[in-house]
Amino acid sequence: MQQIDGGPVAAPDLQALAFTGLGHFTTMLVENGRVRGLPLHLARLVTDARTLFDAALDEGVLRERIRAAIADEPAAVVVRVTIFDPALTLTNPGADAHPRILVSPRPAPTGAPAPMRVRSVPFGRQAPEIKHTGLFGALHQRRIAQRAGFDDALFVDDDGILSEGPTWNIGFVSGDEVVWAGGDALPGVTRALLAEVAGGRTEPVRVNELARMDAAFATSSGAGIRPIASIDDRAWPTDHPTFARLRTAYAAIPGNPL
Repeated sequence: MQQIDGGPVAAPDLQALAFTGLGHFTTMLVENGRVRGLPLHLARLVTDARTLFDAALDEGVLRERIRAAIADEPAAVVVRVTIFDPALTLTNPGADAHPRILVSPRPAPTGAPAPMRVRSVPFGRQAPEIKHTGLFGALHQRRIAQRAGFDDALFVDDDGILSEGPTWNIGFVSGDEVVWAGGDALPGVTRALLAEVAGGRTEPVRVNELARMDAAFATSSGAGIRPIASIDDRAWPTDHPTFARLRTAYAAIPGNPL
């Protein structure tokens, strides 16, 4: 059940998110009370709270809030933890912050995610190193891509370097090696875990260099590893053997208990 600071959520509690959108979050897949990469998720919340609000978060309290919110949820659930301060206003966002913890569970997806077709677009998220709640620009690009017949957008900087999708990181396969796009993107937890167990190299990948890649995929905590069928007019097979290796390596990562 959605909770704020361990208690029920009332409409006024969410007005600040709707009106100002000043906050940050992380999203994790919880399975039987365990989370792959939980220390990375908690560290992200602590670091972003210090950066955005000059405030300290207690990891023990974060764990407690998540456990309370999922007590009546299924064994597998996707949890978003949002940190924001309703007292900060449009006219005075520079006041001392006292962030609150909003925990929002939702059903976990079932089955493997379908391959997606994406369109590259010149765009970059503001402060991409923070997983912030300012999603208008990213979701606007997703909507435009979907209205044009694609599944999602893929961001490209002024030099043609690929960075990330609206809510996912991107990787490629070259031969038998994984290549992580080295653009200016949020360092995702799933990408970090896969890079640790499956290796690969990180380098700039330009949109006009896609012919040298043998496959492409997206990573996120909710979907895990999702094949990319095409970027613009460049298509790839969605059953590349490397995907099976990555999924096996990811599934073998033990979850950390909440």
